[in-house]
Amino acid sequence: MGQPPHAPGRRTGDVPAAVPDEDPAGLNRQELLGREGRRLRDCCRDQAERTGVPWHGRNYVPGDFAASDAPNQAVTAAAQCMYGVSHAVVAALGCAPGLGFVHSGHELSFVLDVADFYKTEIGIPVAFDVAAEGDQDVGPRTRRALRDTINKTRLLDRCVMDIKRLLLPEGPDAAAVDGREHADEVMLQSDRDLMVASGRNHADEVTW
Repeated sequence: MGQPPHAPGRRTGDVPAAVPDEDPAGLNRQELLGREGRRLRDCCRDQAERTGVPWHGRNYVPGDFAASDAPNQAVTAAAQCMYGVSHAVVAALGCAPGLGFVHSGHELSFVLDVADFYKTEIGIPVAFDVAAEGDQDVGPRTRRALRDTINKTRLLDRCVMDIKRLLLPEGPDAAAVDGREHADEVMLQSDRDLMVASGRNHADEVTW
């Protein structure tokens, strides 16, 4: 199912992390994909220069992780982690993972879109930091480093708010997202039709 030609640029521009320092309004999907690819390539070159890691371009062999050099292994592992985080949040919010703004034709198109928000800020820099430390156990070390960074930056919370900002209608309701007026509040209904807070045991004593 396709998106209107200008919808991706208009809506993804609402999330600053998606295309920093650029206004994607008016671009079609192919132009957005081109800009995204260029942004990722530029980020890899910048991170290689920052860390001193030799970089000869992206090289990924599907099904053969070990066929790539250390920085490519780290970038692959980082991308997989970003997809996992994105998929978890998209599923938790009840969004359709296949209805992307930029990516299309894939059952996880929206997951790929959301993951791209954070690759150049978090995923790729962490990958090159790991690669700079050595070429042994690159995959596990990258995943552990990203775990710590995701926890430190509270990326899951941020991902939730970014998706809501992206999908909610424009206007007062969208502006209220950062004020948490749309934050989910789960309650329990008691036998007397009273609503009580969830996440705790309301029994007078433990019964097991």
